[in-house]
Amino acid sequence: MTKNSIAIYPGTFDPLTNGHVGIIRRGAEIFDTVVVAVARDNLKSPLFSLEERVQMARECFAGVTGIEVEPFSGLLVDYAKNRGAGAILRGLRALSDFDYEFQMALMNRKLRSDIQTIFLMSDFRWMYISSTNIKAVASLGGNVGDLVPPPVLAHLRRAYGHPPTWPFVPLPGAPAAPAPEPEMSGSDGIFGIPPTRS
Repeated sequence: MTKNSIAIYPGTFDPLTNGHVGIIRRGAEIFDTVVVAVARDNLKSPLFSLEERVQMARECFAGVTGIEVEPFSGLLVDYAKNRGAGAILRGLRALSDFDYEFQMALMNRKLRSDIQTIFLMSDFRWMYISSTNIKAVASLGGNVGDLVPPPVLAHLRRAYGHPPTWPFVPLPGAPAAPAPEPEMSGSDGIFGIPPTRS
């Protein structure tokens, strides 16, 4: 890592999840600055506007040194160059993620060979979550309280018109909350092997 190193962590973040937060915080341990670059995304119909998504991310990282949040549009490598970044940070949940991310990394490398792509594996607890399935469960009143940061939960509550008690008092007929995954420690965290249950 060079002095004043900057990495860009791009995404739509519709909404930001605990999986995203984990990658961002770990990236901040490697780089001096991680810029959470919130994409406009004209190809989808996001639940939240660009301004709302930027606001959510800023609320999640308020007061955290080394993490900045900005909107961006256009080519990612051009944004990274203008921001003085030498790396693009990406999270991987599974092999299927790698196939897509590898192609994108090669394209970005073709466009700008001086910008590297750094992959970080998602925390074991968050490997199954995505913004899409968070919205699907939340829209039906299911409990996603332990899968997103508190500021995001408040925005989801307003977006879907849920009562103030949601998600801690589930709505009638709502899907049950998923069982929490076991914590990993020691060599389990290195090799990605779940702890042995006795």
